Amino acid sequence: MALVDLQNISKHYSAQKILTEVNFHIDEGERIVIIGKNGSGKSTLMKIVNGTLEQDAGDRVVRQNLEVKMLDQRPNFKEGHTVREAVEDGLRELNEAKERYNELSLKLADDFENKLLIDEHEKLSRYIEHHNAWNLDDKIERIIQHFDLKQYEDKPIVLLSGGEQRRVALASLLLQKPDILLLDEPTNHLDVYMVEFLEELILKEKFTLVFISHDRYFIDRIATKSIEVENCALREYSGGYSNYLTQKAEYIRTLEKQHDNLLDVLKRENAWYARGVRARLKRNEGRKERLMQLRENAKTNPAQIKKMSIELQREAKHFNRDKSINKQKMLFEVEDLGLTLGNKELLKNFTTRILQKDVIAIVGPNGSGKSTLLRALLGRLEPTCGKIKQGDFKIGYFDQHREMLDDDKNLIETFCPHGGDRVSVRGKDMHVYGYLKNFLFPREFLEKKIGILSGGEKNRIALALLFTLEVDILILDEPTNDLDIPTINILEEQLTNFPGAVIIVSHDRYFVDKIAKKLFIFKKDKHIEESYQQYSEYLELEKELHVLDDMEKEVEAERPKKREKQKVVKLTFKEKIALEELPKEIEKLELEIEEKNRCLADPKCYEEIGITQLANALAEIETIYEQKMEELFAIEEKEEEINS
Repeated sequence: MALVDLQNISKHYSAQKILTEVNFHIDEGERIVIIGKNGSGKSTLMKIVNGTLEQDAGDRVVRQNLEVKMLDQRPNFKEGHTVREAVEDGLRELNEAKERYNELSLKLADDFENKLLIDEHEKLSRYIEHHNAWNLDDKIERIIQHFDLKQYEDKPIVLLSGGEQRRVALASLLLQKPDILLLDEPTNHLDVYMVEFLEELILKEKFTLVFISHDRYFIDRIATKSIEVENCALREYSGGYSNYLTQKAEYIRTLEKQHDNLLDVLKRENAWYARGVRARLKRNEGRKERLMQLRENAKTNPAQIKKMSIELQREAKHFNRDKSINKQKMLFEVEDLGLTLGNKELLKNFTTRILQKDVIAIVGPNGSGKSTLLRALLGRLEPTCGKIKQGDFKIGYFDQHREMLDDDKNLIETFCPHGGDRVSVRGKDMHVYGYLKNFLFPREFLEKKIGILSGGEKNRIALALLFTLEVDILILDEPTNDLDIPTINILEEQLTNFPGAVIIVSHDRYFVDKIAKKLFIFKKDKHIEESYQQYSEYLELEKELHVLDDMEKEVEAERPKKREKQKVVKLTFKEKIALEELPKEIEKLELEIEEKNRCLADPKCYEEIGITQLANALAEIETIYEQKMEELFAIEEKEEEINS
């Protein structure tokens, strides 16, 4: 039997139909994502599952004693509670169950044949086991740390921001582990490291979950089933986002309707996913296999850990070569920039150039200084030290507060402030309705005031308005917040076609991977690392380096203490020269290998040289490359031992 079974459910608001005779069920262990445009009925369906919204028709059948809990968009907490008290407040029943279990355990030691005590003891044991609550204190500490709440644990919760309060509510719900957990946009206000922790926790604890999300990597990793809400009906797809793309495109191909625009979006999205993500996953699999092998032989051969670590660091650096075209117009020149907010230092010694066709994503943990850097570039914040030189150009800015919108104006007045009903978009004259239709607005919205629109609708308007501006650079702060996936697809298409520079702050890994050509990564030491990698690739490498670092510490801790340290042997003159020259030789060999591989992929090239000769030349270069790498590893390891 399903945990929850919705049978022939219908729901409408006034004259607007939301759901019409839909069926929906949840089985134990399922993780279901609800997909659809804003306003299609995703939240309505979730509230009916939760029992906080009554359906107009149909039946909601729920298994007896089922515990269903939902993350509220605006959580309520008891007055006067600190952060830790708010997290622990939802765990009262579990703590009481554990206290009673311990009490019964002591009683049963003296009265081990008491049937009533045995039955209650077993019932409590099953309850605690079901909620995985044996080590609650450790789990509380871990989740507070990972959600960056440790610094606030003794602070009154009313003093926290809305995003921080949602993290507290999410932490408490995850610790309670109800029979069904309902999450509406759980990754909002989480940075990528918090999202990664959330993913691992959900999978490890085997939650039964129904969720709404625009984070497509999160959907792909978590969802076992996708439910699309469209035209008052539900459609089911197996798996996560990539499966949804494939199955949806196939479904549309079978329809004899005008779905060309959506089909084009789905084809492009699916092609990008297949080309980009799958290729990277394939490459990462090789690294993971080597890591697993290293874990097996780490204690017998600890030098291999260091070798793998150096190899991964070199792989990361491979992406960081300066690929800028110097002939491009310079927009910003940043020299030794330092930023401090209040008493908190956020950034130091940052030097870079931003050119006219750069597409840059600024990424890093919450509170690291990403939005502050945007404010400095916009001239709204004076640097603590250093300077920002700015060329002659126009900026289009999108922020999380939608400051460019006036709540008292309607859509026509917003887009045509000087009258008429025409709008110019990158030199193309369009009717305002024709343009807004591209952002999923029906004609009846033209006379609506901005103030009555939802947060997601306001975001769509602000983005649509941004792309009508004649600007040289777009600066966007968390543009995907409150957007549904179809609107994010539109945003991605608009940004891809924008001819100028783009700077975005975002935690959406899929969005960053798809749009950005360069990363500014805020590091823990207050510096920014520049990289040309895909963001997901950078995070994967970072995670693997952390694993190796932890392994190295474990191996070091288990080694027997060294006897009296032998006399330190210095690097030989030959080794010092090699340490200088080998990286240059290796880089040159890498370029030769890339060139040979490109030729092997081009029939004109390999036919001219001869494919056998080309393959042999490539094999010879790769052998030399491996030898040089081994030589460098050995010298670097020796140098580290000398310095330790």
